[in-house]
Amino acid sequence: MANVNMFRSTLIAAGVFAAALILSTPAGAQALSNQNAQVADSIVAVVNDGVITRRELENRTHLIMQRLQQQNAPVPPAEQMQKQVLDQMVLERIQLQRAKEDGITVDDATVNGRLQRLAQQNQMTLDVYRSRIEAQGVPWDTFVRDARTELTLSKLREKEVDSKVTVSDGEVANYIASQRGPGARNTSDLHLQHIMFKLPADATDAQVQDAQAKADAVLKQATSGTDFTKLAKDYSQDTDASKGGDLGYRAPSTLQASIVTAVSTLRPGQVVPTLLRTSGGFEVVKLVDRRANQGTTADAPKLVQTHVRHILLRVTDGMSEAAARQKLLDIKQQVLAGSDFANFARTYSQDGSASQGGDLGWISPGETVPEFERAMNGLANDGTVSDSVRSEYGYHLIQVLGRRDAEGSASQQLDIARQAIGQRKAEQSYSDWLSELRDTAYVKYQGIAAQQEASK
Repeated sequence: MANVNMFRSTLIAAGVFAAALILSTPAGAQALSNQNAQVADSIVAVVNDGVITRRELENRTHLIMQRLQQQNAPVPPAEQMQKQVLDQMVLERIQLQRAKEDGITVDDATVNGRLQRLAQQNQMTLDVYRSRIEAQGVPWDTFVRDARTELTLSKLREKEVDSKVTVSDGEVANYIASQRGPGARNTSDLHLQHIMFKLPADATDAQVQDAQAKADAVLKQATSGTDFTKLAKDYSQDTDASKGGDLGYRAPSTLQASIVTAVSTLRPGQVVPTLLRTSGGFEVVKLVDRRANQGTTADAPKLVQTHVRHILLRVTDGMSEAAARQKLLDIKQQVLAGSDFANFARTYSQDGSASQGGDLGWISPGETVPEFERAMNGLANDGTVSDSVRSEYGYHLIQVLGRRDAEGSASQQLDIARQAIGQRKAEQSYSDWLSELRDTAYVKYQGIAAQQEASK
């Protein structure tokens, strides 16, 4: 199962455009060309009013297989791999048809901009980059078409899914609390109402019993559904009684600990089911709402920043993927044996941080590409060195030097939380949307593909 999951993630990551990038040798390109010449074309799937041919399927399968082999990843059995590739192509074709219905297009300037950025990431001019692609046996017009496809699918997702994702303040508050773990202090502002029955500091037993009896009677009404605002106006002895006992939004640090604890398990709109004894007397308390902390008080959540350095090897004509991984493995072994990571970074790294020994300084969440951040977060802060990590820029060797809590501004905390929640919700929404799109499409497999589908 692990091998199948690895293949699926590689397949999805490859896509149409990325798959065209994997032919790293003229020999591989020639093998593909020879294979194409021997494949008799036929239809393997009908997708709404379009078709997928066997030649298209064979081409894509070969490209994906090449990529898996270059990454030293397990390659599934041929029949299983071809079936999964075909399923991915069907889903891609359905999306392109939907994009056409929606009137989504990508102009030449946008495509050219994408190609320019790819060339720059590989430290080449566009002409040199084109020559390299064509030398690998991939026609430039095919490469450009695949770039347009990738951009089209991205615009479709933005229109149909990402633009419709919303994140509420309550979700942000809950996310921030969850990041701090169980037992951490409440970091949400609390909107409360209360009904106060005051007691003097030197209250007698009789005064305490009288106030408690009155408060208990009001508590029973409040918990049985009587309008809380009216009860506060009628019975509260605090100065805010005329406002229905409304305290507005308050940071937990400005409230008594017993109140914060009492409302911690409540849903908005609920009344604390027990009477609270506070420094002012007896209180009946209702939680109106929660929101993410709006200030820079001690209650504001803390960012975990990581002090990290890295070595980046870009995959270019002079450095294949396999060579980059092996070089970083060799460097890692020498660092573990006591060699200086910074010296290797100055000598080999192809990043702007090379002159600083690869030091990127203190990194906050969201400031690096996801692949880098995931690997960085998985390392201990004792100088541990990662394995080679692939990103869109090349291969990284990462070393974590330390971590710290940093007081970020409230707006920064909110932005980070909102972005993380939005990405998670968007991924789930996109998956659901793709399933619905697939279910409403007409798809008919033919030939061997039909037999494979029937055997599922």
